[in-house]
Amino acid sequence: MGKVVPHSLFSEFDIDLFKAGKHFRLYEKLGSHIVEVDGVKGTYFAVWAPTAKSVSVIGDFNYWIEGDHKLNVRWDASGIWEGFIPGIDKGTLYKYKIHSNNWDVQTEKNDPFAKYCEHPPKTASIVWDAEYDWKDKEWMGYRADKNGLDKPYSVYEVHLGSWKRKADNTFLSYIELAEDLVKYVKEMGFTHVEFMPIMEYPYDPSWGYQLTGYFAPTSRFGKPEDFKLLVDKLHQNDIGVILDWVPSHFPEDAHGLGFFDGSHLYEHPDRRRGYHPDWKSLIFNYGRNEVRAFLISNAIFWLDKYHVDGLRVDAVASMLYLDYSREEGEWEPNIYGNNENLEAISFLREFNDTVYSNFPGVQTIAEESTAFTGVSRPIKYGGLGFGMKWMMGWMHDTLEYFQKEPIYRKHHQNDLTFSMTYAFTENFMLPFSHDEVVYGKQSLVYRMPGDEWQRFANLRLLFGYMFTHPGTNLIFMGGEFGQTSEWNFQQSLEWHLTQYDFHSGVQELIKDLNHIYKAYPALYEKQFSPEGFEWIDYSDHENSVITYLRKGHDKKNDILIACNFTPVPRENYRIGVPKSGQIKEIFNSDAKKYGGSGIQNNAIKLSTKAWNGQKKSMVVTIPPLSILIFQ
Repeated sequence: MGKVVPHSLFSEFDIDLFKAGKHFRLYEKLGSHIVEVDGVKGTYFAVWAPTAKSVSVIGDFNYWIEGDHKLNVRWDASGIWEGFIPGIDKGTLYKYKIHSNNWDVQTEKNDPFAKYCEHPPKTASIVWDAEYDWKDKEWMGYRADKNGLDKPYSVYEVHLGSWKRKADNTFLSYIELAEDLVKYVKEMGFTHVEFMPIMEYPYDPSWGYQLTGYFAPTSRFGKPEDFKLLVDKLHQNDIGVILDWVPSHFPEDAHGLGFFDGSHLYEHPDRRRGYHPDWKSLIFNYGRNEVRAFLISNAIFWLDKYHVDGLRVDAVASMLYLDYSREEGEWEPNIYGNNENLEAISFLREFNDTVYSNFPGVQTIAEESTAFTGVSRPIKYGGLGFGMKWMMGWMHDTLEYFQKEPIYRKHHQNDLTFSMTYAFTENFMLPFSHDEVVYGKQSLVYRMPGDEWQRFANLRLLFGYMFTHPGTNLIFMGGEFGQTSEWNFQQSLEWHLTQYDFHSGVQELIKDLNHIYKAYPALYEKQFSPEGFEWIDYSDHENSVITYLRKGHDKKNDILIACNFTPVPRENYRIGVPKSGQIKEIFNSDAKKYGGSGIQNNAIKLSTKAWNGQKKSMVVTIPPLSILIFQ
């Protein structure tokens, strides 16, 4: 194995951009790159470690002994160490051994820009070049249209390690998922999948939210090119891919980013701003240019190299507020004396601006649970610039309402309808995510009251209400067939339940709701606009019935929805309608094929009688615990 040869992939312009925090394709420069120098094949290494007095590449090629392959520090005060090592090829294991100028601290770190890592609990980085011949040109050509805010957006949230497992409880590989998962998502009619973090992480119980390999798909399920195959297959089947992305915090594992070069390089040096008490993890220093460039480069990497169609940004609320989850005295106000983290806010705006400038066909989605204004509003109007925001208030209020016995619901109808007072203040996505089926909260179906029939009728009504409420939708895996247990990341979903009628009925219902959502423009064309929604009647507390219209660009496509939140059928129930013409029932959650009682409205006649402030009306039967859709 040859010694380190001076070599660089950086131009002076690259370095200027890096120092200014404006180099957003750092993955093309930093990390390990298989190259040829003067006719000799080997690997170029580059790592940012400004406090280091020496950096050695150690690995299986030099028996993990430091000193034999010391990198050279650049002369431009960038803090980058680099060099070419002849003979090192794809598959070589390596780390960086760093001696710091701070008290001679020594650290042994994996490569922050590694494209592939060893299977945990092993921690080495792997020299890799994930060559792949993409076959999704057609999707990439029209995805901007598919991903538009005026298009159907129905998301299936997946944890790859527990969606389905083999008989011996081992993982399905990316290659196997490219068959099984893709086929299932297509059959169910979802428009997108959202993967809980697939970047390399050391600790399974973190579900992937404590990352150590920001640029490496986890090796638990295969090689990087195998993950590209999974994305490619989804695209070939007209399904978009969203990745959970975690710029909010990272773990303190010895081989990770923390205290990288013997200094607080990636994390904020003040523990009041650099340590997360809830997750016992470190918080990025959003005010440091090079850290911002690292994070934005990481976002761009997945969009660029893996053809990802969206990023759902985790824990945005924890980034926005200096006092998030902190007691008095544990945080320091900003220069204006308030609790907003100005550097994080500036970072999120720059992240969104960069993403949309470079990839106009994608979406960014914020998991943000507070009343912070303008999360999904354009940056030029003072917003953060996200495409969508999770509607956590709707999720909380709706589940709270549905958990009540139907006899008491008439006293709480305002809890259900309250969401419409703020539904259009953001571009909201309605989530029933993994967080709602863990830690003793129970599965969705077991949060519903009543006997088995009523539980499942409630669940069908819940999903129908979700799909017809303004906004886009997200369902966590297992919910779509009424899994009865809480989610357990260590085992497969309970697929055996789908042999039973109630469970297969819910599955059938979700298929049909996905079809209706995509087939009826009134449900998506104005899903973020008040023009797309109109109450018919939200005041019938006594019967626990609400009725409303969803509207698209063309009035003839308008649809009417009626929900009955009690187990009592509402017979001869009069509903106002805005105009003359034919009306038909296009969806009924009480249908027998879903496990319902089978009450239908076949021949519906319009009356000239005005009702609910509308010119006409109709009389129908609304089945027990059901939702009806009419066109």
